[in-house]
Amino acid sequence: MTDLNHVVLIGRLTRDLGADERSFGYVANGQARANVSIAVNRSRKNGDQWVDEVNYFDVTIWGKTAENLKPYLLKGKQICVEGYLKQDRWEKDGQKQSRVSIVANNVQLLGGKSEGGAPVGGAPRFQPVNNAAPSNGGYSNPYPQDSYGDSGNDFPEDIPF
Repeated sequence: MTDLNHVVLIGRLTRDLGADERSFGYVANGQARANVSIAVNRSRKNGDQWVDEVNYFDVTIWGKTAENLKPYLLKGKQICVEGYLKQDRWEKDGQKQSRVSIVANNVQLLGGKSEGGAPVGGAPRFQPVNNAAPSNGGYSNPYPQDSYGDSGNDFPEDIPF
């Protein structure tokens, strides 16, 4: 039987990806690896007052996801990380060391637009398909429009209610 190791966090990046050589690189087999840190804010009640508590988590993103997100992972950007916890253990100067980090399976960019009106981090916007009719919001309807009964355009101009 397998145990459950699954985590979902929403937080803000503490630094730009690629700010140093340890944050983004390629391993020996050519796979991309991105190491980011996120700050997760939590409010809790202490007596009659609310106290803000910040926790910092290290996240590792692998492969094409790391490559594709590199230009968008900027300090302050809010992201959602879904993945699992991984514990690394080693010995340094005779002392046993341990560190728990998150390995991301899925990363989503969150947040809205920046003050200038552009998407935060320069994230791409949805562009409708060129051949789609503009009157339907950029979506094409594969089903024919059948007319059943009246067209709906025969109401008198003066509605009695």
